[in-house]
Amino acid sequence: MTATPITAPVEPGPRAPVRSAADLLHDARARERAACIPEAAALYEAAIAAAQPAGEHAALAEALRRFAVLRHRRGESAEARELCRRSHAVACHAGNAVLAGEALNTLGGIDLATDAVVDALRALELGGQSRELRARVEQNLGILANIQGEFDEALAHYGRSLEAYRASNDEHGCAIAYHNLGMASADRQQFDEAERYFRQSYEIAERASDLHLQGLCLVNHADVHLVRERYEDARRNAETALALFDQLDARSDKADAYRVLGMVFRETGRPALAEARLRSAIEQAMSSDAVLNGAEASRELALLYQSMGRNQEALTLLNDAHRLFRRLNARVDLVHVDGKLAELEATYLAVVREWGQSIESSDPYTFGHCERVGRHAVAVACALGLDPHAQTTVRLGAYLHDLGKVRVPHEILSKPGPLTRDEFEVVQMHPIWGIELLAGVEFPWDIKPIIRWHHERFDGTGYPDRLREDEIPLSAQVVGIADVYDALTTARPYRPAFARAAALAEIGRSRGMWSGAVYAAFLAALARPPASQAGAAANEARPVFSRLTV
Repeated sequence: MTATPITAPVEPGPRAPVRSAADLLHDARARERAACIPEAAALYEAAIAAAQPAGEHAALAEALRRFAVLRHRRGESAEARELCRRSHAVACHAGNAVLAGEALNTLGGIDLATDAVVDALRALELGGQSRELRARVEQNLGILANIQGEFDEALAHYGRSLEAYRASNDEHGCAIAYHNLGMASADRQQFDEAERYFRQSYEIAERASDLHLQGLCLVNHADVHLVRERYEDARRNAETALALFDQLDARSDKADAYRVLGMVFRETGRPALAEARLRSAIEQAMSSDAVLNGAEASRELALLYQSMGRNQEALTLLNDAHRLFRRLNARVDLVHVDGKLAELEATYLAVVREWGQSIESSDPYTFGHCERVGRHAVAVACALGLDPHAQTTVRLGAYLHDLGKVRVPHEILSKPGPLTRDEFEVVQMHPIWGIELLAGVEFPWDIKPIIRWHHERFDGTGYPDRLREDEIPLSAQVVGIADVYDALTTARPYRPAFARAAALAEIGRSRGMWSGAVYAAFLAALARPPASQAGAAANEARPVFSRLTV
């Protein structure tokens, strides 16, 4: 759709028609829905200028409020709040309680903090029976609930918002409500309902020529198609959305469409196309400071690299995604930040676990070693009272503690008899080689000390640096004792597995190799029943959906 150009203002002559503030406001709303933002801004300013001398208080209050919403979406929130306050003051002066409530609700929507609930309730009191105001208040309360991770409550608010929009015959408002209901339903994995809502929203947006909302419906519906493995439908939707967003120069939304296309190509076995589209998604997101979209695209590209065996590149991208997720602003990005971080960390654990398994997969004697060491080490960390972040550090360090063994010749690792002095010196290099392999990767968790020092001993007899006592990080001691226990209880080329009691006796004879606290926690952890590992890592990430509509 080609936007109709706005002619430049000219000096009014004696016959120049004077447009009313209401007409200018109507045109501004039309331009805003068509995503012609500069033209919409100019028309809102013109409506404000026309309404003030004419005493058109209703038009002035509404123009100020709508202009506030537009400026907030452009990242000018301080100016937006001031416009809302002016709108509220004009409405109060005119005795228009409904418009005063609208201004107050919009102010709360801009802040979207806990105070927004108070503002919303005050807005409802002012607005009385205004269905239009109730619809927008319920919409804001739904967005707030979504940010707080209360998805059932969000769904209920969006449902009430839809009822109010219907009662006020606001078809475009209904389209927004349908879209948000689709988002909330998808988050709750109610995909049939989500698809129905996206179709309803799209039909109205198409009638209203709202290109931006059409694109959002298409790209978020494409995400549902992707989850349901309807890859051709997902591709068509995403490409159509991309064309609309390209027409509107909506770079953040283009990033989301590119992300979906990359995922489609990844899942259908076209890695080169997948990489190109996901790289485009990251570039578009970063150029528009769309933190959420950049983080999501980085995670998806990491999963592509994982499937290709490019594990170091995958970890680098996951670290980028983790850093971006931590930059998320719940109010700006309209997301449940803690939930997004939890999903990412589950993906991170899955990638690292798989890499650890791939390292040991060629050796039947050690396959599963890293997984078992991780399980025992986390149990010891729990017995020590370490917090969840430290437990995750221990688990990840355990998964990769033997990474450097990929450089140790196979004939040394699988030798059935005792190692020579030279051979043992080669084996002793694996902690250093592990650190070298990860030199270019920065982790959100401090796992490199575990990789380097898990063979250090409290009495100074370990390697590679002969650290003593508290010089050895606690996390490295924890993984170290778990590593020894699993090595003893697993069959090796040069000896059979120790029974549990024999392994404990052997560790007891060498208890000086660990601090008293770590040794006691190890015994306590073994005495407990195995803890559930549910949720430690996700085999597959949940679907990711785009922003809500405000």
